[in-house]
This record gives sequence, structure tokens and C-alpha cells, in this order.
Amino acid sequence: MTAFFVVKDENYVYSELSENKEVQLTALGDKIRDLRKQRGYTLEKLAELSGSSKSYIWELENKNPPRPSADKIAKIAAVLGVTGDYLMNAGLQIEDAVDEAFYRRYRQMDPETKKKFRHMVDLWGDDK
Repeated sequence: MTAFFVVKDENYVYSELSENKEVQLTALGDKIRDLRKQRGYTLEKLAELSGSSKSYIWELENKNPPRPSADKIAKIAAVLGVTGDYLMNAGLQIEDAVDEAFYRRYRQMDPETKKKFRHMVDLWGDDK
């Protein structure tokens, strides 16, 4: 029979179950909560913008859901301006996630918008 242990830590709200007594913590809930508050979003507003329910966002921030939906995490990440990888991976830095999210949006722009954007960046470079 396999024994599971629920791991709680004062620094993390979201915890994982561990079969081998090793602590497996993720800051998913903390990251979502911190980014949501930085952007001035309520639970209701983030839920509305991401197509989720308020209770689902609350559970991600405060509970241990069995497996968060990859689609929902991707939508929440897009609203928060980061990647789903950043939310799910404790090793990624926020700056990398913001840059990656920006680059993904850039790649989806039409060619004329990209051309204008590159021109603006070139103009900024001329300020030296």
C-alpha cells in the first residue's frame, strides 16, 4: 500500500502529495496571487478575463487541485502577461517569462505591425 503525505509549508499555500516523503512544493498559487495583485485584478476580474470561474482561481491560489488544466493555466498566464511554463515551473524567472510571453504575442502580429514595431525599436536605439 502506498502512503501519501500532504506537505504544508508556511511559505507556500499550494502543496503536492509525495509518495516518498520528499517535499515537493510549487509556488503556483503564490505566483498567480502575486501577479494578479500586481495587476490590480480581483479574483472575479482574473476569472472573467481568463474564462475561468472565481472559485477555480481561488482554488489554484489556495488549495491543492488534483491537476490544473493546462488550457486554463495557459489562459491565466496570458492574462497575467507570463507563460504557463513560468506558473508551473519553480525554476523559471519572471523576466524570462514576461519576455517569452511578449515574443509570443509579437510572432502573432501581422507583418505590417511587426514592421512598425521594429521601426519604433530602431528609433529608440537612435537616442544614444
